Amino acid sequence: MKPSTQRTLVRVLAGALALTPLIVGAQEAPVPTINAGDTAWMLTATALVLFMTIPGLALFYGGLVRAKNVLSILMQCFAITALVTVLWTIYGYSLAFGNGGALNSWIGGLDNLFLKGIGLTSIYGTQTIPESVFMTFQMTFAIITPALMVGAFAERMKFSALMWFMGLWLTLVYVPVAHWVWGGGFLGTLGVLDFAGGTVVHINAGVAGLVAAIVIGKRKGFPTTAMPPHNLGYTVIGASMLWVGWFGFNAGSELAADGVAGMAMAVTQIATATAALSWMFAEWWAHGKPSVLGIASGAVAGLVAITPASGTAGPMGAIGIGLAAGVLCFLASTKLKRKFGYDDALDVFGVHAVGGIVGAMLTGVFASAVLGGKGLAEGLTIVDQVIKQGIGVGTTLVYTAIASLIILKLVDLVIGLRVTEEQETEGLDLALHDERGYIL
Repeated sequence: MKPSTQRTLVRVLAGALALTPLIVGAQEAPVPTINAGDTAWMLTATALVLFMTIPGLALFYGGLVRAKNVLSILMQCFAITALVTVLWTIYGYSLAFGNGGALNSWIGGLDNLFLKGIGLTSIYGTQTIPESVFMTFQMTFAIITPALMVGAFAERMKFSALMWFMGLWLTLVYVPVAHWVWGGGFLGTLGVLDFAGGTVVHINAGVAGLVAAIVIGKRKGFPTTAMPPHNLGYTVIGASMLWVGWFGFNAGSELAADGVAGMAMAVTQIATATAALSWMFAEWWAHGKPSVLGIASGAVAGLVAITPASGTAGPMGAIGIGLAAGVLCFLASTKLKRKFGYDDALDVFGVHAVGGIVGAMLTGVFASAVLGGKGLAEGLTIVDQVIKQGIGVGTTLVYTAIASLIILKLVDLVIGLRVTEEQETEGLDLALHDERGYIL
């Protein structure tokens, strides 16, 4: 073979070898397609998360208020579900998960207003489920977050004020924070870990609920008048529904039926059980007796705290998070509330904000592979990740508190926030809805 021919063959072979990675890479990145198994799981998970609000949260809160206000709580949860569904369809989803172009670090775009462009075969990003399912799944998160708040100011907000507050809060607080963390915004880009909503859902709702409770003021007679729950049976049933529904909340956030979803389900169960026991034993030690309300509240605290870590923590991390959440949320809901004297009627701040903060910060610890977690990003230490988590927590706390305060003051100025003293005494069931939720 002539030398010139040999040189030509060498060049051809070298070029082929150089192109091989490109060809293989193209083969390894197929166009996303809808997977029937993933879709079936996400349809189930979406139903479970909606089940958490109606009837789960509605019954949990409904049993904790006085009998004359039970229907008002059920009405608020039901109405929020309907209101958020419509607003999410019109613009909420587009602003939370759309591409905002130059402003994408802060807010999404308007390309999906009225769900424009979402058809039978549409897929969100690189997922393997229809975008309609992804949109509805995220809708259920947007529903439960403002619904969580109603426990903080239970028994004293006007229904008209509630509707305006929730609509504005969804638009100006929930949607931006969801985008920052999950929609391509700056917190997600920074590397803040929040698998299923520690910042977006629980810190967000808990802080806003506390601000609302303080702005509206204390219930008549608080704290000297006893205001016991009217039906703890409802509360335990509601807590049980929340526990079951939370598997859709956490395991569903993987958006696929795979090993990560399986582990998310496992750690959710472990953390919840651990927190239920740690709250129960803390209360037993402090007050001499364990209570039904205490163990149910502890379970919810565990569910809250494991939420941001459910996609990254392992079983031992789940136990650690559950232990911390049960004890710290118990202290926040008892000693902290008594010390500062705010009337957070159903301990939304003590359980959801504090539990969310505990979970979000410990996510940075227990995500480490050394502690049985999924592993941190290359080059990051536990301290690095905890700092990132702190930025996410701090940003959510400050923004939510300030924005919620402004919205509340605006609504109060225009239509008023609080029912009259006579209406509060009569009970909101009759005063606002002309119905009774109990038999005399």
